Amino acid sequence: MRELVYTGRRAVRWRERPDPVVAGPGEAVVAPVAATTCDVDSMILAGHGPVDPPFAVGHEAVARVVDIGDAVGNVAPGDLVVVPWHVCCGRCWRCRAGLTAHCTEVPHMAMYGAPIGGDWGGLFSDLVHVPFAEAMLVPLPAGLDPVAMASASDNWSLAWRLIAPHLRARPGARVLVVARGSIGLYVCDIARALGAGEVLYVDPDPAHRARAEEYGARTAEAIEPVAHGFEIAVEATGRVDELALALRSLVPEGICESAGNHFRPGELPLLEMYLTGVTLRVARDNVRAHIPEALELAAAGKVDPGRVVSHVLDWERLPEALPELHTKPVFVRDLPR
Repeated sequence: MRELVYTGRRAVRWRERPDPVVAGPGEAVVAPVAATTCDVDSMILAGHGPVDPPFAVGHEAVARVVDIGDAVGNVAPGDLVVVPWHVCCGRCWRCRAGLTAHCTEVPHMAMYGAPIGGDWGGLFSDLVHVPFAEAMLVPLPAGLDPVAMASASDNWSLAWRLIAPHLRARPGARVLVVARGSIGLYVCDIARALGAGEVLYVDPDPAHRARAEEYGARTAEAIEPVAHGFEIAVEATGRVDELALALRSLVPEGICESAGNHFRPGELPLLEMYLTGVTLRVARDNVRAHIPEALELAAAGKVDPGRVVSHVLDWERLPEALPELHTKPVFVRDLPR
């Protein structure tokens, strides 16, 4: 089989590897049919990642089940499934607590798409081995488009977690979204669907702002901090100065979720944060724990994640097209008719 490998700044290529096989009763092999880039992939492709190349890339995909072990009962060959970006057993105390990105049964940070917890391969591969299939694989609900939901492995479900629980606790809250890619757009869509009182989306990209406006958000190319302006802020830029902007715009006891991968250092307004009592969460997402709820919202028809998809491209174009700058390209093959 082939897997796509990042080899250097704006460069990827196919690499041949042996086909993965089901070697244990709880394992599976899947074939991605709609795979897309995470927002952080653009930073990796630009040469800002934390791991030296070469390594297999890709960690967002809807896949078709090819083979399963005897102990796997929740999916069958031929099923379409969401493959979470991280590897988790579903049985350890952390997984049972919903901390699925910190599973104790695998090396710390075990994931697809980067060798920072073992070499698990990437989801831009012809075939993918899933070690804990019953715990990891989530069936795609009938009627959902695999292209629209290709990002449910990470960015879409992450966006749900960034905003949905907070709007449940603070109905009608004002929301600030400071972003550069798909995560912020998904947040705008979900926030509108769940009754946010106001959504302001800040992004220098006019195409992104136009999409956010379609989701009902007000938009701006840039803003100064808005004192006591928002109950909830979401930062998804990877820029510490933009995170500081979001923090300075919160009401007292407001909450800020940072989904940016901050590869570069910077300073936060810690004294101001102390004086206003804001909460900041910066974290990799325990996505497997809430993929089902995120998919449930999509299946209800209240959101439209497909609007964020910027391009639908053939699987064979991955080596040439992936390094190009697209917001959310989805690479497809063998899609169900």
